Amino acid sequence: MSIRATVKSALGDRNARTLRRLRNRLTGRPPEPPRPTGLAAISDDLTALAVHFKTDKWGTHRYTRHYQRHLQHLKNERFNLLEIGIGGYGRTGQGGASLRMWKHFFPHAQIFGVDLHDKSFVDEDRITTFVGDQSDPASLNAVADKIGELDVVIDDGSHRSPHVLTTFATLFPRLKDGGIYAVEDTQSSYWPEWMGSEDLDARHTTMGMLKRLTDGLNYEEFVDEEYEPTYTDLNVVGVHFYHNLVIIEKGRNAEGSNKRRVLKQRYSDS
Repeated sequence: MSIRATVKSALGDRNARTLRRLRNRLTGRPPEPPRPTGLAAISDDLTALAVHFKTDKWGTHRYTRHYQRHLQHLKNERFNLLEIGIGGYGRTGQGGASLRMWKHFFPHAQIFGVDLHDKSFVDEDRITTFVGDQSDPASLNAVADKIGELDVVIDDGSHRSPHVLTTFATLFPRLKDGGIYAVEDTQSSYWPEWMGSEDLDARHTTMGMLKRLTDGLNYEEFVDEEYEPTYTDLNVVGVHFYHNLVIIEKGRNAEGSNKRRVLKQRYSDS
């Protein structure tokens, strides 16, 4: 055991702190900054915050470690985060756990949530909720109009494929360049009972749509000269797949291709 640990053990925490302050005063050292307590002590750890606020983004799922990796760069930025689905269904006074988690992880962000049910009891400084329907583009656009610029969108709504596809088609174009779009609980894509499909190649499911984005990342390599790139082809620069979670990065996808140089014979007459 080190000398410092031995002294601390012998004196106890309080007396050890008093002794350190006296030593610093005598030696002219600046006082040690107070150590954070309560929520401040865990504000840099998204998983700890998830456990504290009892959101299933950790425990039932393992999402927070992935979110921390992909959203850490926004930690001290001012930005808007919108989450689809606030939790608690129609039960009075239930829901809002993840909105509180986001608020305490991002100290300068504005946190917004939308749900089919009135969750206004969650509203507080930097948290605002709306009533809206993710299956209705007009409803989603009305919410987005009230928020303004969207930097992060998280779909934790109904998890029904038609709703997820509608939400993505409506809100992804409104996401700013450099923004992040996340789709949670993609397991429902494989469940017919949840409007998914057992067919792994089904195009109408959440995963069918998300898997197509990976081909779109490489649209410049397609040899079909008649192919017209889609909006997502041109504006998705990264797709990260995790267990039941997909995170999409938005940006200008136009790095170019070397296919004409490599495939000289194919393009010799063009």
